[in-house]
Amino acid sequence: MKKLLFFLLVTTVILTVTGCTKNGVFEKSQTLPAHAWASANRLSFNFLIQDTTAYYNVYVVLAHTDAYHYNNIYLNITTIAAGDTAIGRQKSFQLANNSYGWLGTSIDDIIEHRILLNDKGPLKLKKGAYAVMLAQAMREDPLAEIISAGVRVEKVIQ
Repeated sequence: MKKLLFFLLVTTVILTVTGCTKNGVFEKSQTLPAHAWASANRLSFNFLIQDTTAYYNVYVVLAHTDAYHYNNIYLNITTIAAGDTAIGRQKSFQLANNSYGWLGTSIDDIIEHRILLNDKGPLKLKKGAYAVMLAQAMREDPLAEIISAGVRVEKVIQ
């Protein structure tokens, strides 16, 4: 419990400091009860884009414990762009490898990953409301040792 409180405190400080930067447009994570993510638990995130002249990077933000059983995670990702229909896809993200271990940032036994979603470069987004929904698509259900999942949107500084 002390480790979780320490992690939440450090995360709050980091978000407060980075939240004041000019490139952060949106970041929100949802904590998963009992560190387990059921496949039926679809997490939803909504944000507004005002600046149509900028390019954006969109990230999945994932936190898990060191006891997480896998080197990757499969996510079902649904996006709804301003004025468009929903687009769904399943994607696998590598979280660790045999040479380096966990690829994210570690604080004690908690690992946080920022995983870029737009793999074809920065995105030009239309003005308006956007929604991103995340659901885990692993065979283990519920998926143990996942602390939180979320979305971050950043302006690309050129």
